[in-house]
Amino acid sequence: MEKKSVNSAAGRKKPGFMKEVMSGSLLSDRIILKNLGYIVFLAFLGALYIANRFHAEDMVRKTTRLQNEVRELRSDALSTSAELMKASRQSEVQRLVRERGLGLEELTEPPFRIVIKN
Repeated sequence: MEKKSVNSAAGRKKPGFMKEVMSGSLLSDRIILKNLGYIVFLAFLGALYIANRFHAEDMVRKTTRLQNEVRELRSDALSTSAELMKASRQSEVQRLVRERGLGLEELTEPPFRIVIKN
């Protein structure tokens, strides 16, 4: 009987490489289970990389939107400044006073100083 057990142990050889690949035992036993920590670490790094990319794209979109808004506000400020300069000219002020009928007149004499003696 001892010969049978020796022969049966010798008769049992490892299954072939192709048989292990086809059955899935190569992947599950040898590769995945031995390197499970490394695979989890790589998955974490991949998720971190994807999140970083989404964050960067969001920041680029916000930056572009803010640059466009600044450009619009700058043009509004320039046009408002030009309108204010035009409205504050002496001729424009005189015209507006006449149109509104405020009854104000332009001085023809220079202003004078009032001095009170004690």
